[in-house]
Amino acid sequence: MNNRLLAALTFAIWIPAGLPAQPSASPNLYGRIDGQTYAAPGGFFKIQIPVLPEFGGEVHDTENVVTFDDSVSTHISIANFPLDMSLKWEFETRGAQDFLASFYSTFVISDFQARYPSATTEGIQFHPGLLEGSLLAFSLLPGGSFFEKTKNVIVGPGTEPAVAKRGSLLFVRHGRIFILSSELAERVTQRSVFQKTANEENEILRLRLIELAGRMQFPVIPRTKKR
Repeated sequence: MNNRLLAALTFAIWIPAGLPAQPSASPNLYGRIDGQTYAAPGGFFKIQIPVLPEFGGEVHDTENVVTFDDSVSTHISIANFPLDMSLKWEFETRGAQDFLASFYSTFVISDFQARYPSATTEGIQFHPGLLEGSLLAFSLLPGGSFFEKTKNVIVGPGTEPAVAKRGSLLFVRHGRIFILSSELAERVTQRSVFQKTANEENEILRLRLIELAGRMQFPVIPRTKKR
C-alpha cells in the first residue's frame, strides 16, 4: 500500500504530455470520458473536466490518479486510494484532523521532498464542515513548477527556477482517501507581476480546490455479497 501510494503520488506531481481532453472516450485511459465528464476507474467518482481542448487541455490517468493540464493556467491532480485496515483504524480512532495531517506528512509532502529536496509546507488548515472534514495544505516547491516549461511564462529578474506553490485538499469519502492538488499557475506564468501575500495566495488555492471538489460526484459502490 505505501509503495503504491508513493508511486501514484509521484505520477501526480509531474507527468509527461499525454491525451487530449476530447469529449469522447479514449482506449488509452484507465477511466472514461463521456461528453465533458471524466469517470474514474471503478466508478469511485465522476468530475466535470476542468480543462478545454482549445487551451491545450489534456487528461492523463492511472488506476488511482487523474491529472488535468493545459498550457495556460491549469495543473490539477486527483488521487484516490482505498483505506486498508490499518489506515481505516487510524481514521476511526484518531479522527479526521489528526489522520489527514499524518497522511499529508507521511505521503504527500514527503513525496514532494523526494523530488524537490527544498520543498516545505507553508501552512495547514482543517475545515470540519467541508466534505465532512477536510485538510488543506500549502506547499512550496523550488524548481517544481509544471509551468516553468511553457512559452507564456513572464520571467522576472534572475534566472533561478521559480518556487512553485501547490494546494492540496485531503478528505475521506466512502472508505477512500482523496487528494486533490492544484498549482498556483500565476506565481510562475506571471512571475514578474503577480504580487500577492502568502495568505492571499492560499485563499486563491483554497477557493479553487473547493470549486474543483464541487465538480465531483461520489456514487456509492455496492459491496459484492460473499457467497
